[in-house]
Amino acid sequence: MRVTAALLAIGLLTCAGCATMDGTTTTGTPPGNTPVGTTGTTGPSGPVEVDRAGRGELPVGQQIDVRLQDRLSSDTAQPEQRFQTTTLVNLEQDGRVLVPAGSTVRGVVSSVESAGRVDRSGRMTLAFDQLAINGREYPIRALATQAFESGGIREEAGTIGAAGAVGAIVGGIIGGLSGALIGAAVGGGGVIAATEGKDVVLPAGTIIRIRLDTPVQLR
Repeated sequence: MRVTAALLAIGLLTCAGCATMDGTTTTGTPPGNTPVGTTGTTGPSGPVEVDRAGRGELPVGQQIDVRLQDRLSSDTAQPEQRFQTTTLVNLEQDGRVLVPAGSTVRGVVSSVESAGRVDRSGRMTLAFDQLAINGREYPIRALATQAFESGGIREEAGTIGAAGAVGAIVGGIIGGLSGALIGAAVGGGGVIAATEGKDVVLPAGTIIRIRLDTPVQLR
């Protein structure tokens, strides 16, 4: 009886992650184009594994979470205005870091409309055209797909705890997020629209999720 019980226990352990009767698996790794540890309304919690791509390549559809460095508002922004963001987590492939946390992603306000007096809501379209990694620059084409409020590094450090807070933030463990950006929604084509006739306001520290529209081959 003891031998039978031991064999049964080993079988249960080795079967973790195998297919169920309906063809699904009990465990697995999230798709490479979805930041690990995220849902549609939360921030990143760890490195993102890049797959379904050639070696050293970021595929079409890859999502990247970035932090806005300066405030953007549809009331003051101008068309073709440049802005800068930094990546939140490592993008890795087969154990190798392709894009380190803290890499620069540059963007442009491709169009903007301020809120009008007759119930017109503010709108901004954000596009991203350059990725800089360790001094190397790569052209990209990417659009905003989601935006999240963040308390900023100071609040996030308090959430994580003083010990090792800086390393945790660089590693992508983000606290102080309050879900999808309140008072604004991101539509197709990277358009961020405010609600209730207000202007779009993205404070410095806002987390923006972007999606690559073309593959990026990294050296």
